[in-house]
Amino acid sequence: MTQSSRGTAVIPQENGFDEITILWISEGMSCDGDTVSMTASGQPAIEDIVLGLIPGLPKVNLHNKVLSPAAGGEEFLAPYRKAARGEMREPFILVIEGSIPNENINGDGYWTSFGNDEQTGEPLTLNWWIDQLAPKAWAVVAAGTCATYGGIHAMAGNPTGCMGLADYLGWDFRSQGGLPIVNVPGCPIQPENFMETLTWVLYHAAGSAPPPPLDHMLRPQWLFGKTVHEGCDRAAYYEQADFAKDYNSPKCQVKIGCWGPVINCNVPKRGWMGGVGGCPNVGGICIACTMPGFPDKFMPFMDMPPGGSLSTMLIKPYGAVIRRLRGLTNVTANREPKWHHNGPELTSGYNPRWRPYGPADPRRQAAMERNKP
Repeated sequence: MTQSSRGTAVIPQENGFDEITILWISEGMSCDGDTVSMTASGQPAIEDIVLGLIPGLPKVNLHNKVLSPAAGGEEFLAPYRKAARGEMREPFILVIEGSIPNENINGDGYWTSFGNDEQTGEPLTLNWWIDQLAPKAWAVVAAGTCATYGGIHAMAGNPTGCMGLADYLGWDFRSQGGLPIVNVPGCPIQPENFMETLTWVLYHAAGSAPPPPLDHMLRPQWLFGKTVHEGCDRAAYYEQADFAKDYNSPKCQVKIGCWGPVINCNVPKRGWMGGVGGCPNVGGICIACTMPGFPDKFMPFMDMPPGGSLSTMLIKPYGAVIRRLRGLTNVTANREPKWHHNGPELTSGYNPRWRPYGPADPRRQAAMERNKP
């Protein structure tokens, strides 16, 4: 490992790293819900990664205030201060949870802080920590919609000037490992979505995987490349113009506020915990919580989306015909063949005198000639 002017250089060698630290800061404007959600992951579980049970990963040292065995205070802050000074021996991944406030408009106070300055005793803002740690980090990961795109705290009328991490660092930011910010949105994050992404980053750090493929909003492509609608169990009802009128219906919920047809999220397919749950799977509408425009572009949540009227109007004639035709086909599919009976005669069409053409049968030769290209 070599040194750079910006701190510890962490460009991996050909065989990758044997050890890496995760510095998780949830002092953004948040509810800590992403940390809590992450603990529900089972594929993989954070415990399996920290205990070294996932083959091929480097040793992982995790520092997260909810999961830390440290007593708190300076004992907990020690690795963060060490990394900020550029003294951490191993490379580290910086995980930010929560929106980034604009400390340039805080007046005489501050919006959020993480520990105090050792010399002055004054609070150290989240922004100070990001300024110190992000340029030195081997990878930077934003956990949850608040950290990725600003989320609830950045909605219209907020007093803090909140934004996402890429808005703060710049969308062209690159870490010491040459990676852009890795955004894993969700309010909160879907547990396996985050852990799967983190595991990919760790395998990349180990030198055994390429960088994770990200889309133009820095989201993992394989997780956010499809819409809610494309993976929803209710999608067939939309195609048939069969819409729910209340939240107790199993049908398509577009008319009662669901934004699924235009939202990038895999929750209907993946579920929430252990493959179970997920908004439309349990009767909830999609309110677009993974999207950069959340929440402002999707409010009020219970109203039909603006495009819902047009799309449902256009599909109604087609859907009515398709629903009728499928209904007729379903009736026939639910009937057994007529030769299933206990009568005195066999009516299945079986012919005991029928024989397949033999190799020398002229009819076989004629059929082969006819079928030649």
